[in-house]
Amino acid sequence: MYDRFNRRISYLRISVTDRCNFRCVYCMPAEGVPLKSHAEILTFSEMAEVVRVGAAMGLKKIRLTGGEPLVRKDLPVLVKMIAEVDGIEEIALTTNGVFLPKLAKPLKEAGLNRVNISLDTLNPEKFRKITRGGNVVDVLKGIDAATDAGLLPVKINFVRIPGENGEDEKAVREFCEQKNLQLRFIRQMNLKTGEFDAVEGGYGGICEICNRLRLTADGYIVPCLHSGLRFNIREHGIEEAFRKAVEFKPEKGTGTESHEFSNIGG
Repeated sequence: MYDRFNRRISYLRISVTDRCNFRCVYCMPAEGVPLKSHAEILTFSEMAEVVRVGAAMGLKKIRLTGGEPLVRKDLPVLVKMIAEVDGIEEIALTTNGVFLPKLAKPLKEAGLNRVNISLDTLNPEKFRKITRGGNVVDVLKGIDAATDAGLLPVKINFVRIPGENGEDEKAVREFCEQKNLQLRFIRQMNLKTGEFDAVEGGYGGICEICNRLRLTADGYIVPCLHSGLRFNIREHGIEEAFRKAVEFKPEKGTGTESHEFSNIGG
């Protein structure tokens, strides 16, 4: 699949749920967000069918996001379904890591290749403040579980929060070097105004080479994180939704109010 700007679209990020066990300050309000009903959320079979259709059209890489994807019950089942799709070469997961001590091994056995884990500070008090109640020790255990399970390379996502965690970068960098983890720095973005920066240590935020689409938990294929365009697979059909998303993928996003980080996975 090639868009109007000759970018080859080969990467789909799937938000498997809009729910999360954290309330991070840069992702959602303290009271949480309105949750979709179960009837609105795609089943695993529907998600797997989207992957099958997309793979036939050129998708190679899948990333599972949320919300927090690991709060979705039986996620290894979905991973296995995706891993069995011809043409899919990599399955990754973005998570806060809390449930990895229990799930890292089953996910690896199901076919998950690697994980990105959020870690914005090593300071327990500051971590509790940023996540509104989280325990950094749980995340550190998750990182070890992912490494032990062979979900490599383990990548760490550090969101730079102005005035909050700038002094924590050095400690997190040293931690990653000691643990042989790959560190990525992400600046806070504004979806409404379309303000964003390239990811330091990754490829996100570079519009010229953007090769990704997104699937929301309630069935919309979104061509750009910073655009309000979206095409529902139940309304258009999967193949047509893909074609429209690719056809209308903008050269660069300019802002949206149709989704939030909490329900599209960044």
